[in-house]
Amino acid sequence: MKPRTVLIPYTHLMLETRRATVEDAALITRHRRAMFADAGSAPEPVLEEMGQNFEPWVKRMLADNKYVGWIIRDGDRAIASAGLLVLDWAPHYLDPAGEQRGYVLNVFVEPEYRRRGLAQALMSECMDEARRRGIRVVALHASQKGQPVYEKLGFTTSNEMLYVDAGTE
Repeated sequence: MKPRTVLIPYTHLMLETRRATVEDAALITRHRRAMFADAGSAPEPVLEEMGQNFEPWVKRMLADNKYVGWIIRDGDRAIASAGLLVLDWAPHYLDPAGEQRGYVLNVFVEPEYRRRGLAQALMSECMDEARRRGIRVVALHASQKGQPVYEKLGFTTSNEMLYVDAGTE
């Protein structure tokens, strides 16, 4: 897919948006790690381990077309990225005929480029891809900083709960 040059309104920036490839796995991993570090979600050793395991996983998902990502560049520098993970999912009352659900992840914008509409532009790419694939239900987990962006796009808070197995040593 050919990169598109996009003028971001009110910024006077000419940025290029392109679809991620398998060769972008290290960049996507770096942005994912920076996203969690920025949120203060995990200590450095855990982020290091996550990155080591995430990179081969995202390569595989990109190759299988189960992870579709986008990268925004300012010249030679990748300044923002996001992805849509396509999940097999049982038909549900929100989509009685659907067998897939989308999950948006890795929405990251370099700090000096924030508040310029880049996350919203990446989200538009993710949502357009979900529509092309006939996916009607898309979920994500939002940081407090990101929540207003997603709410503007029509996302609502759900009743989802989370269980994490602490493991046995």
